[in-house]
Amino acid sequence: MTRPASEITHAVLVTGASGGIGRAISLAFAAAGWSVGVHYHRNKAAAKDTLTHVVAAGGAGALYEADIRESHAVQQMVEASCRQVPVPSVFICNAGIGGSHLLLRQHEEDWAEVLATNLTGTFHCLRAMAPPLLTRGGGSIVVIGSHAAFHGAIGQAAYAASKAGLIGLVHTAAQEWGAGNVRVNLLLPGWQKTRLSEGAMPEGDNWNDHALGRPPSRDEIAKTVVHLAQLNDVSGQVWNCDSRNL
Repeated sequence: MTRPASEITHAVLVTGASGGIGRAISLAFAAAGWSVGVHYHRNKAAAKDTLTHVVAAGGAGALYEADIRESHAVQQMVEASCRQVPVPSVFICNAGIGGSHLLLRQHEEDWAEVLATNLTGTFHCLRAMAPPLLTRGGGSIVVIGSHAAFHGAIGQAAYAASKAGLIGLVHTAAQEWGAGNVRVNLLLPGWQKTRLSEGAMPEGDNWNDHALGRPPSRDEIAKTVVHLAQLNDVSGQVWNCDSRNL
């Protein structure tokens, strides 16, 4: 059901929203009646599909293209989103890439690409997103991390290192911006069947390290992001959404 524009009073910008977890998060915000900025880099068709589903779910929104490895592109995207009405009060840093190489076979170019996207790209996003929130008296940023940041994973040296870097980045941002009421939290979505997890995700019922014997559902992850983004008194925290120990 499409809501009239006058009834939509909250907005969010979701990076990496063209598919997978980003799309699920976008739809969860849309179902709650939010306007959703759908970010993508290369796959415009998939981003358009996400936006179509956002509108069908009851939200509104717009598309934003940016290479998060480029700080000026991120700045332009955030500025464009802040010219919309309503202005985003929440930003979700979800964009990222994977890779699968044993450490001794890890090419430097691939290593640099993963770090440039997942860690430096998120740095660019945080640096662009915080000022408008601070100017307006506060807001929320949720960064999507990974369990691999805490325990590593075979063949995931670059990915795990990039996600581990987000822990320190989020803790620091939360402390620096807390006085301005900008909350910054890290959420670990657990195993999700996406293009990013192909070749690495456990198969069948091999979930012995999960207390519940199963991975979390994507819908539950998305709803948790929406909930966390709206908590007024939580910042600098790591939210693990599956049943593994950190």
